[in-house]
Amino acid sequence: MKSIIHRIVIQTQHEIELINITENVHKLVEASDIKSGTAFIVSLHTTTGLTVNEGLPDLEMDISNIIQKLVPDDNHYNHARYLPSDGQMAVNASSHLRGALLGFQFFFPIENGKLVTGSRQTMYFVELDGPQYRTYVVQISGE
Repeated sequence: MKSIIHRIVIQTQHEIELINITENVHKLVEASDIKSGTAFIVSLHTTTGLTVNEGLPDLEMDISNIIQKLVPDDNHYNHARYLPSDGQMAVNASSHLRGALLGFQFFFPIENGKLVTGSRQTMYFVELDGPQYRTYVVQISGE
């Protein structure tokens, strides 16, 4: 069995942002020469998320809006405190909580050298505490 790991660094532009990574993941799988296996995608950050949904601008806005409504910006979270390890105040509890709701990973099967996805499935990297440089990993495994 073969396993390939790609680390992709992106620069986000907004505090909350949905970034379509679908095409990049498809290209990495097709270039891998793996015909049968899985592609596992993971974010390396606790204030980001990964999600799969239909790729429409209005739905992207709806997702962003509902995330903010479910977990409002608020300084009354327990995490809003001084962190000696960082030497500063923690003011991003809402970003961590939003990330926990979204999750940080997903995977798809690979068949005949291509990802098996639904026709309307779009893969999103979701920034929740930006703008920042961020990294996600695509691990492609199989034969």
